[in-house]
Amino acid sequence: MSSSIRLIDYDPKWPILYEEEKASILGVIGDFIVDIQHIGSTAVPGLAAKPIIDIMMAIRRLALVENCIQPLQTIGYEYLGEYGIPGRHYFRKPPGHPHSTHHVHVVERESDFWERHILFRDFLRVHSDEAQRYYELKREVAAKFVSERDAYTEAKTAFIKSVVDKARASKTTDSQRRGARVTKEDSWLKGAKPRERN
Repeated sequence: MSSSIRLIDYDPKWPILYEEEKASILGVIGDFIVDIQHIGSTAVPGLAAKPIIDIMMAIRRLALVENCIQPLQTIGYEYLGEYGIPGRHYFRKPPGHPHSTHHVHVVERESDFWERHILFRDFLRVHSDEAQRYYELKREVAAKFVSERDAYTEAKTAFIKSVVDKARASKTTDSQRRGARVTKEDSWLKGAKPRERN
């Protein structure tokens, strides 16, 4: 039987717990990591969440995950392979416990998995209205699917996709604006007359 879904109010200790775990991870597999990020709801200030620190790691090539398994086991993780998501290797801590405290997701930085999770996190961090809507949705579906983790996850999918789409659109718009400014500045510079020397 699945463990129940437990949401708690935001805990300001979560970023500290992430930094502590990040240091432990870097201590055993730092040579393989090109980037490491705190993701998920515990990475969004003010957002209620399951008390699990989600950590996303990028490595140069996914095949190098084989070099990470044993070192991560020495600091308390169990390895579960792709666990239903191709291109993502999954570790959790502590092994076999119904309530994990840490999840580690190993991917390549150019992957869609990496991009989606960074876009979602960063958008919620700066758009409190969207974070509030996500909070309300999580409370609703957690009450509805108390012990059905797959149903709980699926019920959030449409909202998450909509936020990622907004984040991508916002990123594209920002890039276009920056490009337009650069073009305008280049045009002005090309048309400007050189200053006369005294």
